[in-house]
Amino acid sequence: MIASVRGRVEHVGLDAAVLEAAGLGYRIHATPGTLATLRDGAEVTLATTLVVREDSMTLFGFADDEERDIFELLQTVSGVGPRLALAMLAVHTPNGLRRAVAGEDLKALTRVPGIGEKGARRIVLELGDRLGPASEEGTRPAPTPAGSQADVVAALVGLGWAPKQAEAAVDKVLAAGGVDEADTGAVLRAALQQLGGSTRG
Repeated sequence: MIASVRGRVEHVGLDAAVLEAAGLGYRIHATPGTLATLRDGAEVTLATTLVVREDSMTLFGFADDEERDIFELLQTVSGVGPRLALAMLAVHTPNGLRRAVAGEDLKALTRVPGIGEKGARRIVLELGDRLGPASEEGTRPAPTPAGSQADVVAALVGLGWAPKQAEAAVDKVLAAGGVDEADTGAVLRAALQQLGGSTRG
C-alpha cells in the first residue's frame, strides 16, 4: 500500500493532480477541496490509498490520514466504491459524515450525488458507530487556500454540473454569507449541498 506521497506538484486538474516524487509522476485523484489547496511547483505531502482492480490501479489522495481512513471505511458499505466515497468527502468533512451517520441524517447523506434514500439507509445501517464519535469543534481545521470563486466553479463542472448551474450555486452560497470566501473547501461543500437536489448537466 502507498500510504503517502511527498513531492512537487506538477499539475492540478479538475479531479486529480500529478506529484513528482523520486523521479516518478504520480497521478492522484482527490476531492475538489483537497485539489484547491495545491499549487503548481509547491512541495506537498498527501495521505494516499491505492485501489486495485482487475484492469486498473488508482491512487487517491487526501489532506490527512483521518480523511483517508474514512474513505477506506466508506467503501466497506455495499454499493459504495471509491468514486462515491470520494464524492461523500467532497460534500462532507469526516466529522460531518460522523454526525450524519450517528444522527441517521438521511437528508444530509442524500446531498451527495449518487446517493438516494435507500443508499443512505444502507450507509447508516452498515457503518453504525464504526466512524467513531463526532466532536463539537470538528476533527481538523478547515483549509484556507488562496483559491477563488473560479476554482470552485471549475471543480463543480469537473464533477458533472453545467457551468451555469455551478456559477448559480456558488453565487447563492456567497450571497447567503456565513462562509469565508477565502476558504475554497468550505465554499465548495456549501455549493455541493445547494446542488444536492438538482440534476447535473
